[in-house]
Amino acid sequence: MEAPLHKRSLRLLSGLVALGLVTAACGDDKTTTDTTTTAPAGDETTTTGGGGSSDDSQISLDDLCQEAKDAGVTAPDGFTVRLVTDIGKVDDRTFNQYAYEGMQAAEECFGFDTSFIETASEADYAKNIATALDGGPDVVITVGFLLGTDTLTAAEANTETNFLGIDQFQAEFPDNYIGVLFNEDEGGYLAGVLAASLSESGTIGVVGGRQDVPPVVKLVNGYEAGAKSVNPDIRVLKIYNESFTTPDKGASDAQQFIGEGADVIFGAGGKTGSGGVAAAATQGIWGIGVDQDEYFSTFNGGQAPGADKLASSAVKRVDYAVFENILEAIKGEFTGGVFALTAANRGITYAPFHDADIPDDIAARLEETRQGLADGSIKTGIDPATGEPL
Repeated sequence: MEAPLHKRSLRLLSGLVALGLVTAACGDDKTTTDTTTTAPAGDETTTTGGGGSSDDSQISLDDLCQEAKDAGVTAPDGFTVRLVTDIGKVDDRTFNQYAYEGMQAAEECFGFDTSFIETASEADYAKNIATALDGGPDVVITVGFLLGTDTLTAAEANTETNFLGIDQFQAEFPDNYIGVLFNEDEGGYLAGVLAASLSESGTIGVVGGRQDVPPVVKLVNGYEAGAKSVNPDIRVLKIYNESFTTPDKGASDAQQFIGEGADVIFGAGGKTGSGGVAAAATQGIWGIGVDQDEYFSTFNGGQAPGADKLASSAVKRVDYAVFENILEAIKGEFTGGVFALTAANRGITYAPFHDADIPDDIAARLEETRQGLADGSIKTGIDPATGEPL
């Protein structure tokens, strides 16, 4: 049987680890409700795949489940997975939700026990991880770079439990701790190629999150690099924000950029960026989302105004990373270190175009760019450690 994807290609990021890559999450920074262990209600979500992107660009969790079942993989009796969110809920349309969906998909596939804890304050990180460890679960998932220190401490003290940290980097990982990292510059580059290809004014904008968060900088600078690969003279308007959870501010930023001639807006800052995308789309201006497929989150599956102006989203397949590493734990093959989501392993990709009328030549250029990033023939020109241009 062919080796799992992460053993075939994801470990190729080891060179970046040697360079001292440090990452940080692009998720929520708000306070919210306290601990809960019930499944979220409301949004119907779906993974990317379908019209507007090639089949090769997508990973289907259903297919991965079937492959595992065909290989005879079953969860051991009593197998248990616990998830601790960063500040926010499991239906907050950020990494918390995407990680939860990956855990949920694995639960549905293999039939084991799961629960989750929603963090209300940074002061609760260690306490919530300790609560998640009650009963000795097989896997504990923690979401966000801010949980990294407490996750490492817990992993070193609980060697019989496997830990999966989303957006977490350590100088050294114990054998029972995997950190999921991303090539955000590749996602930004794809968004930039799409934006420059769609722009008629020669001016585009990006609404970013916090500038002290390296992945945000990689998205923003990757976006500019991708746009300039299409049109070296394009004008890229950029702004960083102090919060990931202020959609009204993102909308205001987008409005300012539109006033300066921008006809495409990329949101690279959680809900703040999404506010900018929604504001643009409702005015008939192209928007490009980030992290998840915002057609299903920001635009409510096409029901919200402006859905036809969401060109695509630069997607990080956190759900795949969670599913794949739970599968490895089930098989007894969980190995500590970095699990990297990249264009090469389809962990960094773009969402379907859905209701957007994207010309065939632009769709072809976007897919050619994804393939070039995947095979290494296209480089973003962004420093993986700092997010700044090389």
